[in-house]
Amino acid sequence: MQLGIFAKTFEGTSPGVVLPQVKTAGYSVAQYNMACSGLASMPDEISDATIADIKAATQSSGIELNALSATYNMIHPDVTTRENGHRRLAVIAKAAQALGISLITLCTGTRDATDQWKHHPDNTSGAAWRDVLQSMQTAITIADTYNVNLGIEPELANVINSAAKARKLIDELKSSRLKIIFDPANLFETETVIEQRRIVSSALELLSSDIAMAHAKDRTTSGEFVAAGTGVLDYPHFLSELKNSGFNGPIITHGLSAAEAPMVCEFLIRELDNLAAD
Repeated sequence: MQLGIFAKTFEGTSPGVVLPQVKTAGYSVAQYNMACSGLASMPDEISDATIADIKAATQSSGIELNALSATYNMIHPDVTTRENGHRRLAVIAKAAQALGISLITLCTGTRDATDQWKHHPDNTSGAAWRDVLQSMQTAITIADTYNVNLGIEPELANVINSAAKARKLIDELKSSRLKIIFDPANLFETETVIEQRRIVSSALELLSSDIAMAHAKDRTTSGEFVAAGTGVLDYPHFLSELKNSGFNGPIITHGLSAAEAPMVCEFLIRELDNLAAD
């Protein structure tokens, strides 16, 4: 498995500044965000010069970009806002194709109008489900056009708030473009170790055939997100189950500071080494 990090963890508005920091912290791959090129995360346009800068920085730094962020609220209550998101998704998809990045990461969304990561009670409504199906169909059409895949991530605050919902979405849409980003810390808030193990194992059983990437962060005992290895998530169990599911792709850490990045890299390397030794 490759170890990577959100490029946006590090300060800088050019890939030539950001990607060397990824390397220095110990990682070999990164999930890129257009903010690292001084643009909006979902820009209206991306110039050929920007693409050239990113390519040059990946070559000089030796960092592989294996995903490009394209998160917008796919079930925003305002239809025009959703449509703007779809339009910008096409911009990101075109850039991903030019950069040779095969995976775009999405946010399935929430009915909250101001924060795409905030829970809303209407997320479980039939209308929200119909809207996410429609938005995903639009996204799949864009992905087909640019020959890229779409990563969706079960998150408690979003319309796809469980492994079961993610499985249902993939099964209903029947598109090979849809992949899973598996982040165990997004599947629970405050659970006993035994219960979190059950949740993680069950989710992997449902989703293992479609996982393209794993994310690595952690939870405190009160449910707040923290850097991987500093919370209550049972990492030996998670990584063992992930390996046993057949996954051998990138593990991308986020939810940490730049200062924590080397420590988290060392932690993940140690856990993977322990797993290999078992």
